Amino acid sequence: MNQMTNHLPTAELQAIDAAHHMHPFTANTALGRKGARVITRAEGVRLTDSDGIELLDAMAGLWCVNIGYGRKELADAAARQMMELPFYNTFFQTTTVPALTLAKRIADLAPGDLNHVFFASSGSEANDTNIRMVRHYWALKGKPSKRTIISRKNGYHGSSMGSASLGGMAGMHAQGGLPIADIVHIDQPYWYGEGGDTAPEEFGIARARQLEEMIAKLGEDNVAAFIAEPIQGAGGVIIPPASYWPEIKRICDAHDILLIADEVICGFGRTGEWFGSTSVGIHPHIMTIAKGLSSGYQPIGGSVVCDEIAQVIGSDEFNHGYTYSGHPVAAAVALENLRILDEEGIVTRVKDTTAPYLAKIWKSLEDHPLVGEAVSHGLMASLAMTPDKAARAPFAAEKGTVGYICRERCFANNLVMRHVGDRMIISPPLVITPADLDLVVARARKALDETYKIAQDEGLLVAG
Repeated sequence: MNQMTNHLPTAELQAIDAAHHMHPFTANTALGRKGARVITRAEGVRLTDSDGIELLDAMAGLWCVNIGYGRKELADAAARQMMELPFYNTFFQTTTVPALTLAKRIADLAPGDLNHVFFASSGSEANDTNIRMVRHYWALKGKPSKRTIISRKNGYHGSSMGSASLGGMAGMHAQGGLPIADIVHIDQPYWYGEGGDTAPEEFGIARARQLEEMIAKLGEDNVAAFIAEPIQGAGGVIIPPASYWPEIKRICDAHDILLIADEVICGFGRTGEWFGSTSVGIHPHIMTIAKGLSSGYQPIGGSVVCDEIAQVIGSDEFNHGYTYSGHPVAAAVALENLRILDEEGIVTRVKDTTAPYLAKIWKSLEDHPLVGEAVSHGLMASLAMTPDKAARAPFAAEKGTVGYICRERCFANNLVMRHVGDRMIISPPLVITPADLDLVVARARKALDETYKIAQDEGLLVAG
């Protein structure tokens, strides 16, 4: 029997990793030379590596460990389900109790008439589902020309061929022949980096109206849907001006365009509401879910679909699905996760206590000479580093140069904080305490101090 807990020395583990394991979004040869950090245990909001060093995880894994690490209840739920029914599919006019129960639970939590769930194993798979679903929907409605989906530059919707095409990440589109046909992108509502002298509210309206302009350019009869994250996560925790989303919703309604809210990051309490759509005041036709659905304890995602779309899609055979759609073990774990989020009042605590506290202490980082803005929404936050605070200027150095330095200083100070270009971002477990939030900010400030000194020494404090 393989025993994973009694691990080899770190150097040997790193050598095996370098020889055989291909990491995502990584230059693997360079990582092999450096050596990956081997994480061996976790509890609450803390990770432990193979050298026994403890890190404060301010990213909740990859935006997903909402209830924190080490919840035995989820392990027990998985074990019970594995003994009772470890797997069965939902293809052959069959279902399972965990899958149908989870679908109802999600429908009960979701806003409006989002009462139906098509399960997947990830947000990427779910967004691929959405492409096929909205196109088939319009074809069944007698409008097969409504195929094009509009998305945003610097949005993130996954990394499969379809979902990466929906996303607007230039680096991803440069590899593998992306985007696929009939997906186009408009500018993001990033006032700090792109708003210039325009007031935020005016900028939000202008960026929303790019959607209307694109619809006019393509022709309303050719546009199927608009997809966006309520708050852009992987793009840098970009919070749109308050004027943005109401105008987007107006435009979609006026032009008979489906609205898809990608809730993979924002969903299940991250914004202080069960869904980010509620926190920004929209009512989408489809929501993409994953990550916080199981707090990352099992791979599961899905598309939450409104009554109208489900009824139309249900009138015909939908030739689409995944082996693990509604996997009974993943569904059982997700149900237990949702129970904990609900019964322990975690989402309410984020809204009433920890999110307001984070907003206050995170804002204090704006007094740092390297920080141009420090913003938050719920328990997700970002700060923009700049060599010229007044001008909101980028660095003359290649984008991400200073961000990577700061990311390395964060890890050196036992804080997991990610960089997106020269923005630093956090998304801690929803169970984090105010005391641990204080520690996050203290370690972030120390990392910023060290980054500022390195940037000074290397002549990087020059505006581009």
